[in-house]
Amino acid sequence: MRLAFLIPPMMLLAACGSEEKKTGEGTEVSINAGDEHGGVQIKTGKDGGTLKIGGDGAAIDIDIPDFVDLNIEDDFDIDGVKLYPGSKITKVDVDANDKSGADKATVKLGFTSPAAPTKAADWMAGEFAKKGVKVTRSGDTLAGKDKDGADFRINFAPEGANAKGEVVIVKS
Repeated sequence: MRLAFLIPPMMLLAACGSEEKKTGEGTEVSINAGDEHGGVQIKTGKDGGTLKIGGDGAAIDIDIPDFVDLNIEDDFDIDGVKLYPGSKITKVDVDANDKSGADKATVKLGFTSPAAPTKAADWMAGEFAKKGVKVTRSGDTLAGKDKDGADFRINFAPEGANAKGEVVIVKS
């Protein structure tokens, strides 16, 4: 599972002030990571966002002026399995804290898919099987554990003729 891709694009986003306005829907991002000495908080949306970095006597607070679509679908996978082809990640929420020795991270990804929930779930279950990743299925929900020991769940729900869903990954 590759999650490290989230921070560098957001740092780049905060560092540049794009003159070009993006239109349409994009990826909302929320990252909250840190420990008792400080941390990073990033929040973005269609109207911009904020980047806050703080700890041990230093603090940075930057407004992110314009929305930029991160197009992170190609970078996301769980043990080599990507979302159903044509899926679009609409929301990223990362909560990773190492406070008082409790090292825990939860990642939630909202997405849309151009297939019905059952079709998208069937396809992903087949891809996990090809990679040797054991998943259990309850309706249109897949659950398993990745090679690094993180628990994951992928929920599919109808949205018209297509699907919307959420990936939840918990690493303790």
